[in-house]
Amino acid sequence: MDMKFSGVIPILVTPFNEDESVDTKSIQTMIHLMKDIGVNGVTILGVLGEANRLTDNERELIITTATQAAEKLPVIVGTSATGTRSVIQHNATAKRLGASAVMVTPQAEPVPSDEKVFNHFQTILNETDLPVILQDHPASTGVHMPNELIFRMLDELTGFGGVKLEAVPTAPKLQSLKARYHEKINIMTGLGALYAAFDLEGGSDGFNTGFAFPEVLMVLVEASQQKDWVSVHRIYQRFLPLIVYEQHPGVAIRKELLKMRGAIRTARVRSPGAQGSDSISTTLRTLLKCTLPDQNVTRPISLDSIR
Repeated sequence: MDMKFSGVIPILVTPFNEDESVDTKSIQTMIHLMKDIGVNGVTILGVLGEANRLTDNERELIITTATQAAEKLPVIVGTSATGTRSVIQHNATAKRLGASAVMVTPQAEPVPSDEKVFNHFQTILNETDLPVILQDHPASTGVHMPNELIFRMLDELTGFGGVKLEAVPTAPKLQSLKARYHEKINIMTGLGALYAAFDLEGGSDGFNTGFAFPEVLMVLVEASQQKDWVSVHRIYQRFLPLIVYEQHPGVAIRKELLKMRGAIRTARVRSPGAQGSDSISTTLRTLLKCTLPDQNVTRPISLDSIR
């Protein structure tokens, strides 16, 4: 299955039942909604996919359920782990279960070392059959990869399917990578689309993030491709309060939004993660009334109503 790392590729939450067991039915419902919306792929077991709270058997169950529900829609699987061999094993499992690509972050060491990061990815790429997305997300990894390290990896190693850039400020680093590689490597940004307009102006190929309304991101990407920066900033400013509120720490607010969309049955976060609250639900309903009045959010939002 061909996968192009561009456009809008949402990162999906991991839905749980109230007893914290994996809710496979909601995985299917969520992916069917994404297919109806028309996204370019989906990512599972990402930074906010609660992958660190899953057993290996649960990971396999989630990947299997997702790839079967996605059918021809590309599925990227987050396979980051503290050990190189563990990542390679996760990658082999993802390949066996039908994934289109894997996403990997560097791992922090007591003594920071660019050479160790390089060797980590070199070994992974040598023993992985799937395209590897290089994720640069210092907020979760504690690893700051300078431009020169990323340049070296992209220049000397083969097998990268793209770069997900989430090292703030994103735009300057994005511009440096684009100036060097142009269209040779696709670069997407995330961080809940918090810096969406600036990322697109910097040359981002789209969004790989978990914002609960990927339709908005699709319209932003479309406008940027047309160089319609006035529309990009107008739409960005309209939805920014919702984007900012969803970006509170943790995944509870995003899950609550997806529950409101009918994509998942509960907003349960696996322990010891923080749960949502009635006040959060009230705030979200107010934000939705302001940003998407008279819209049935359980169905794909009309792109014309966003434009």
